[in-house]
Amino acid sequence: MIDFACKEFEIEAVIKCGLNLTKADLQVLKHFLQFGQNWLNTEHIAEDLDLNLSTVQRSVKKLYERNILIRSQNNMDGGGYFFVYKIRSKKEIRELIMDIVNSWVKRVDSELQAWAEETKTTDEHHKTVDTSNQR
Repeated sequence: MIDFACKEFEIEAVIKCGLNLTKADLQVLKHFLQFGQNWLNTEHIAEDLDLNLSTVQRSVKKLYERNILIRSQNNMDGGGYFFVYKIRSKKEIRELIMDIVNSWVKRVDSELQAWAEETKTTDEHHKTVDTSNQR
């Protein structure tokens, strides 16, 4: 649990939010984590999780694009191919999420800086108005 000023966050919520995952995406991610470094295909994941194949394919595609999964192409004897996937290490995933969190911190800092500058300008304006009213 992470306590941030007025709200507490479960680490799973930080992961879900940080990586912009849906419930299904998170479910697929957790499934990969259960299997460690084993290669998995979307058909078996869909069966294991009792999810629609296209839902699993979308989730796997998103996780692959977010650099959470590694993909390997398996060529079939009669021609054609299929992909299998495995998850990166928790350490690598942590680094990806921390990069996202750090970029968020920089954006918040920038917004607070702009807010402070805006407040400073407003304060200076009020001082000028106050002094001119005293004459």
